[in-house]
Amino acid sequence: MSSTSIIPQLGLVCITVSKEVRYSTVTRKRLLQLSETEQAEILRNLYAKNLQSLNQAIDFCLNHELRLYRITSSLFPFADTELGEKILNELNAELLQTGQRALTAGIRIVVHPDQFVVLSSDKPEVVANSIKILQMHAMIMDKLGQPRSPWATIEIHGGKSDRSSTLVQVIRNLPEAIRSRLALENDEYAYSAEEILAVCRQAGVPMVFDAHHHVIHEGLDSYDHPSVAQMLHSARSTWSMPEWQMVHISNGREAFNDRNHSDLITVMPTSYRHAPWIEIEAKHKEDAIAKLRQEWLPTLTPVLQPMN
Repeated sequence: MSSTSIIPQLGLVCITVSKEVRYSTVTRKRLLQLSETEQAEILRNLYAKNLQSLNQAIDFCLNHELRLYRITSSLFPFADTELGEKILNELNAELLQTGQRALTAGIRIVVHPDQFVVLSSDKPEVVANSIKILQMHAMIMDKLGQPRSPWATIEIHGGKSDRSSTLVQVIRNLPEAIRSRLALENDEYAYSAEEILAVCRQAGVPMVFDAHHHVIHEGLDSYDHPSVAQMLHSARSTWSMPEWQMVHISNGREAFNDRNHSDLITVMPTSYRHAPWIEIEAKHKEDAIAKLRQEWLPTLTPVLQPMN
């Protein structure tokens, strides 16, 4: 086994606090009030505009030396419908070109589908709709030319509690385009870090560790509780490429255990110096990243990261 030194890569989530990266959307109610021809025109313009915004986001990442970018889950609204997919197909060449730009620049693109994805639901129709949404995200990743691997992570929560066996079984039966990219994240209420770790090991998918969710779930008063470092280490074992391990960080807005995100990150887990990729879930986006780069990263020395 050899080693390589790492400095954590800090990731931008969806948009900038400035107006440099913004996306557009349309409501289902408005879209369904229109004729199919009008719907097609709305989606055609919307998709083209959002693809342009994605290119602007890649430009932003390049200009600010960011190598991790989470695309919005509503990048191409209604792409899970027949009409939406048909319109998106018109942009196949442009999508591939955009995705190749990111790959060439070493920018990692990931996505976090919305809360409607519940693979552990006890309602078959909810599971079916969840898989449909994940298929849409996998299709977008494919069109962007992103690899079918955890590099292009599609990260979700465990969903309905006390249904681990169902969750494992559903994941095992997912189409390869989804399963090869899927990762599970611990949350504040339904699935603890230990529980989601067990699911990840059984299902054979990586775990995205969220330290803030962990301290809320366990009622801890510090990111430096021994269990934080332990879970970070355990989660790394679920990544086939340990150097691709991704984690989340946020701070509580009003108090340490507040689930609402603060504007900036003022406290980091000491153990996160060992995390190769960190999504910064703070409301002030790039300002939070800049603050960490100024105040936190300089305090770190390169860590030797084992490579299998």
